[in-house]
Amino acid sequence: MNRILLLLACALLCFSCSKDDGPDVMIDPGDNNSNNNNNNNNTGETGFQACENGMAGIYACDGYDLLGRISLNEFGSQSANDIWGWTDPMTSKEYALIGLDNGTAFVDISDTENLVYVGRLPTATTSSAWRDIKVYNDHAFVVAEAGGHGMQVFDLTQLRDVASPPIVFSADANFTGFGNAHNIVINEDSGYAYAVGTARDDAYFGGAHFVNVQDPVNPAADGGLAINGYTHDANVITYNGPDAEHVGKEIYVGANETSVVVVDVSDKANPANLSVINYSNRAYTHQGWFTEDHKYLIVGDELDEIDFLFNSRTLIFDMTDMDNPVLHTTYLGPTSAIDHNGYVKGDEYFLSNYTAGMRVLDISGIESQTITETGFFDTYPVNNAAQFSGVWSVYPYFDSGKIIISDINSGLFIVQRSN
Repeated sequence: MNRILLLLACALLCFSCSKDDGPDVMIDPGDNNSNNNNNNNNTGETGFQACENGMAGIYACDGYDLLGRISLNEFGSQSANDIWGWTDPMTSKEYALIGLDNGTAFVDISDTENLVYVGRLPTATTSSAWRDIKVYNDHAFVVAEAGGHGMQVFDLTQLRDVASPPIVFSADANFTGFGNAHNIVINEDSGYAYAVGTARDDAYFGGAHFVNVQDPVNPAADGGLAINGYTHDANVITYNGPDAEHVGKEIYVGANETSVVVVDVSDKANPANLSVINYSNRAYTHQGWFTEDHKYLIVGDELDEIDFLFNSRTLIFDMTDMDNPVLHTTYLGPTSAIDHNGYVKGDEYFLSNYTAGMRVLDISGIESQTITETGFFDTYPVNNAAQFSGVWSVYPYFDSGKIIISDINSGLFIVQRSN
């Protein structure tokens, strides 16, 4: 972990490297076109840019149009990190929740010709390059690597009635059962949050803190996972896949730096290991996500492109037997860019691919080991090198089909599949 922290810290300090190996510069190619805080309280670059002949303005693309963007300057921040989304069940408005070094910003993206930066929730303690956000029961849950930060809870329904955006919000609760955390995972079926990547010398050795968030503004500690050591990221589901023995159980899949751990966490007082997944050419086991049928687990290794000079490598494991997963196939992308977070929606896998942008993979043929790239949007025009610049994460779950992207160097992007 020390090595990846050093690499990421160096990358975020220099932000990006130019193609001709010139001086390190901060890249924000859209700043010159942004409409800062006009009289209608709208922000960002809201002009539609179609993907034509492989470009949407200055951004390389395939099959995805640019709907709008908001720069880091407009957020008053130096870098961006995680992103998640929320749809207001009362108004059907869609909001981007973007993590920044100094807090969390909320943007109404319902009308992409009139993006509204509604406001921000400042960091609970100090700034951090690492922040993570999830949503449950109309509340946002925010953690960060900042010391003593804990988990902020924010009632998202407050976004409905802001008269003069942007404003500064306060958290509705702050859970302090842990300090720093790298990621937060929520199983919406059970109402449990899992804080991972906490201090390695805490009660659970950085494994996971179990937090009951069924009453969002009164989160309650309920044990943790210590048996496998540090977890960098996780996916927690109520299992409904082909392994009948485990149907209905709450299954935790942790990316634990050198392996993937599969744990039954149904009984919070007695987590039970089911299996440990190893694979060849491991560098840093970073993140995994189940397919919707829970038959396959799609895993990314964050440092294999650097250590082994692979093109972007994605590993797919067959989870038919949860006690004995096996490597099903491996997909190599078209560039040498480092893979980061990836999420499944239907038969597509949306991969944040750092300098290569958002890549979209068709996984409908996953059983026959057929995986193909069907589109992309590259928010980082400088290069596709194996470095920690560009897209941090992507959220593809809005019913409208809009996709929100967080770019470390440039801020928020909203894209959509071309007609």
